Amino acid sequence: MDHKTVEEYILSMPNSWLDHPFGESVAVYKTGPKDDAHMFALITEGKDPVQLSVKCAPELAIVLRETYDEVMPGYHLNKKHWNTIVLAGQTPWDEVQGFIRHSYHLVAGTH
Repeated sequence: MDHKTVEEYILSMPNSWLDHPFGESVAVYKTGPKDDAHMFALITEGKDPVQLSVKCAPELAIVLRETYDEVMPGYHLNKKHWNTIVLAGQTPWDEVQGFIRHSYHLVAGTH
C-alpha cells in the first residue's frame, strides 16, 4: 500500500483536507472548517511501509491491536483513542479503508 493511494482515499472523505501543523514530516488529515477542524488521520512522511494513524473507539482499538500484528497503539498520540497501522500488506485494503472511515465518522460526528 503506497502513500498516494492511502492519501487519495483519506481525502475522498467529505470536507477533508491536508495540513502540516507539526512540520513537513507528518501529513495530517482533517475535516471541518479551517478554524474548527479536527484531525482524523496522520501519515508519517517518507516511511516504507506507510505508517497510518487513525482515531478509534477505545474498545475497538484494543480488539484491532489483538487481531492484527500491524496495528499498535498510536505513535506519539493518545494511545487510548489512536492506533497506528504499519501497512506492510498483512491487513487487507478494505479493512484499512474501514479504519479510516471509522476515524472520520468519530471526528466528523457522522455515522
